[in-house]
Amino acid sequence: MGLIGLIGYAYYHPLRSWVSTRQELQSRRAEVAQLAGQKRELRQRVQASAGLDSLGRQARQLGYIRPGEHLFIVKGIKAWERAHSRITGGGK
Repeated sequence: MGLIGLIGYAYYHPLRSWVSTRQELQSRRAEVAQLAGQKRELRQRVQASAGLDSLGRQARQLGYIRPGEHLFIVKGIKAWERAHSRITGGGK
């Protein structure tokens, strides 16, 4: 009986270590899969943002205009909206 206990004790620590390592491996594989998905999404976003249409939109957001166009800066839109919503009864 004591021999079986000694053999069981000898196998307990390596078995526990193996189970722990296996769980950690599964956790890391899930993390790698998640990061691979994020990488794919980021690559798609980079490709989409590198297009001419996207670059044009970004340039317009920065205030750039095309040759021959005129830039108009409209100020006070928020105040106008507030005043207009009071007149029409809350915009409904």
